[in-house]
Amino acid sequence: MEERIDNDKKNLNVISLMMKYNAIVILIVLIIVSTVLSDAFLTATNIMNLLRQLVPLTLASLGMLLVILTGGIDLSVASVTAVGGMFTGILIANYNMTTSMGLFGTIVIVLAVGVLSGAITGFFVIGLKMAPFVASLATMTMARGFAYLMSNGQPVRLPMQAEATKALSTFGSQSFLGIPWPVILAVIITLIFVFITKNTVFGRLIIASGSNETAVRLAGITVNKYIFFSYVICGMLCSLGGLVTTSRVAVAAPSIAVGLELDAIAACVIGGASLAGGKGTVVNTIIGVLVLGLISNVMSLMSIAAYPQQIIKGLIIVLAVFLQHLTNQEKKPV
Repeated sequence: MEERIDNDKKNLNVISLMMKYNAIVILIVLIIVSTVLSDAFLTATNIMNLLRQLVPLTLASLGMLLVILTGGIDLSVASVTAVGGMFTGILIANYNMTTSMGLFGTIVIVLAVGVLSGAITGFFVIGLKMAPFVASLATMTMARGFAYLMSNGQPVRLPMQAEATKALSTFGSQSFLGIPWPVILAVIITLIFVFITKNTVFGRLIIASGSNETAVRLAGITVNKYIFFSYVICGMLCSLGGLVTTSRVAVAAPSIAVGLELDAIAACVIGGASLAGGKGTVVNTIIGVLVLGLISNVMSLMSIAAYPQQIIKGLIIVLAVFLQHLTNQEKKPV
């Protein structure tokens, strides 16, 4: 009898661990399934290509995580990514930013455009007291329209002989020690975000402003400042994502990153972030990004159309949220 009770306890502990780390479990299951379904999945070429393709989503998801931690949402991430890409292409192609210094200036302007976009959303939320959903929806619409307006809706091809284009294309397509440069950039930014959220006052207050805004205000801390800067940082990362996307193909298109905002939200949710704010980690968000990337990758390797991918993504989101709910129920006192 006692042996049976011990076995039951062990089984319950295993189930509890699986629910607690459901994002990791889902990722491992997807890796195993992908390996079985496609011989090409575990090749170095495929893995590096997958990671390279996920860089813009990684940047957008990290920015989205900051905003979600404050209890907000940013629907403009895809449109800001498109604006960042368009500024990259137009500055190099039409404004003679073709030298190495021109490329440096382009990067600075692209980052500034992202900061401005995030600041506009932040102003709508903090200054005009608009709901984050509505505020970012407005920014999303304006930014996408601006991206199309910049080039009359046409893609902008970078001049291939320009020094800036060569440097940008080298960054987008070449590797260092077998690791693509964009992936190295994403890893560095991810590590910075891990440090910020775990070891800085700014990171702790971002989380606190989402989990218990009233307590933070009563402590004499200006919550609005941290909420505002979460949108600013999100905008900057997304604009950088547009530059990275343009670097891969040497073409800037106003239609890029359509649906990126939904994938960024999904990555955060799969990683365990709460849309109510105050809960979520950088590492788990990256796991969410990888989960979404694996779904698309293995189905592409199997020549399956894009439409079923959306269904599977939706089911995995539901599963992740359901497991989080069960975990939270277990933690509640009886």
